[in-house]
Amino acid sequence: MSEDIIREESMVDLWNVWYSELHQGRAGLTLKVKQVIYSGQSPFQRIDILETYEFGRMLVLYGSIMITEKDEFVYHEMISHVPLFTHPNPRRVLVIGGGDGGTVREVLKHPEVEQVTLVEIDQMVVEKCKEYFPQVACELDNPKTRILFQDGAQFMAETDEKFDVILVDASDPIGPAEVLFQKNFHQNIYNRLNEDGIMVTQSESPWYHQRTLRRMYENLRSIFPLVRIYWAYVPTYPSSIWSFTLCSKKYHPIKDFKADQYRELGISTNYYNAGIHQACFVLPNFIKKAILNRV
Repeated sequence: MSEDIIREESMVDLWNVWYSELHQGRAGLTLKVKQVIYSGQSPFQRIDILETYEFGRMLVLYGSIMITEKDEFVYHEMISHVPLFTHPNPRRVLVIGGGDGGTVREVLKHPEVEQVTLVEIDQMVVEKCKEYFPQVACELDNPKTRILFQDGAQFMAETDEKFDVILVDASDPIGPAEVLFQKNFHQNIYNRLNEDGIMVTQSESPWYHQRTLRRMYENLRSIFPLVRIYWAYVPTYPSSIWSFTLCSKKYHPIKDFKADQYRELGISTNYYNAGIHQACFVLPNFIKKAILNRV
C-alpha cells in the first residue's frame, strides 16, 4: 500500500466524527460532523459550532442543539408569525433569549413592528451567530432592533416598559434559562404586556418533556385568560415534535387570525402559512391526555 493511500485513510478516520444528543439517556439524534468550526466557553455556557453533512452548520449550547442551517426556519417562523398574525397591531415586540437572531429576523418581516427589543444574557452567542450564521442574524443590526445583554428574568422583574407581543425564545430549562420556565417570570410577562397583549413561549417536546409542559400550562392558565398549545415539526429537536404555548389577554389565535393581512403582506416563509396557522392548534390525543387531562 502506497504512502499516499495510507495518509488518505488516516484523514478519513480522523474525521469520522459524530455528534450525539441524548434525551433522558435513552434516545437521541446522531449527526455526522464534517468539522468543528468553533468551540469556546462564555461566562454562562459552552458554545460549539459544528459543520454537519446533513443539516449544515449547527449551533450547540451546553451540549444541546439550538439551531441548524437546514431547519432553523421552522422554529423561528412558528414562534413569531403565529402571534404576530393574531395581534391586530403589534408595534412593540420583546424577545427574551434568541441570541441567534432568527426570531428577530421573522418579527421584522411585519412592517407594523416599530421596535423589537432582544434581551439576551450571553453576548458571545450573538457575536458568534453574527459571524457564523449571518443568514439567521441578519436583522440584529437593523435600526428597529434594540439589543440588551441582560438576564431576561431580571429585565422582566425590573422594567416598566410595556409591549404588545412578548416572545420567550428560551433554551432548555437548565442553566441560565431555567428561570424562564417559572411562574413568577410568567406573571411578570403578564404585567408588562399591554391590555391586549400576547405572549408565546417555546414549551419543549410533548414526548420527552411532558412534566415541564404540563407544569407550564397549569401555571399559565392561572395567569392568562386564554392559553393554547400549538406545535411544529423540527427535525433536529427532541422527538422532532416541538411545542409552543400562546397566552393572550384578549385575542384568539384562530378567531382573530389576520388571514387577509397574511395574504396581502406576502412574506417569504418556508414553513408557516395560513393553513399551518390554523392546523397547528389541532393537538394529537396523547397531548390532550397528558397535558390537558382531556381528549
